[in-house]
Amino acid sequence: MDRINIRKMMLDDIDDVHKIEKEAFPFTTWKKETYIHEVTLNNFAHYFVLEIDESIIGYIGMWIVIDDGQITTIAVKREHQGRGYAKKLMNFAMDYMQPPVKKVSLEVNVKNESAIKLYESLGFLYGGIRKEYYGPGMDAHVMWVNLDERH
Repeated sequence: MDRINIRKMMLDDIDDVHKIEKEAFPFTTWKKETYIHEVTLNNFAHYFVLEIDESIIGYIGMWIVIDDGQITTIAVKREHQGRGYAKKLMNFAMDYMQPPVKKVSLEVNVKNESAIKLYESLGFLYGGIRKEYYGPGMDAHVMWVNLDERH
């Protein structure tokens, strides 16, 4: 049986996380320096990795500002997608944020149908569109959920 673990992201994890990032988001990849900043300097940031048998297969990042939460990034290695790991990360993040967070928001590429379905299944609603959020021709849905009302 696979041993699944979610733990805080450490500096030593960033190379593995960045490889997953490049695979998941080839046109909008964050730089390694962004992760280093988020993990070491941003007091609002909380980043976690999901491991199977001590091998990183996914990650999630969030900001918590007073009672507002923001999912900043989430990805799972392609060969592990479709097995519920992203949902596990999302549920972990929303549980981690409560309390004090009451509302969580995120942006998702309007063409990322599998992610949109996941977020809808978790109770996220549409809040609008950010034009060219990911670059020319790459819009984002803004989605949000009230944690008190999630199912």
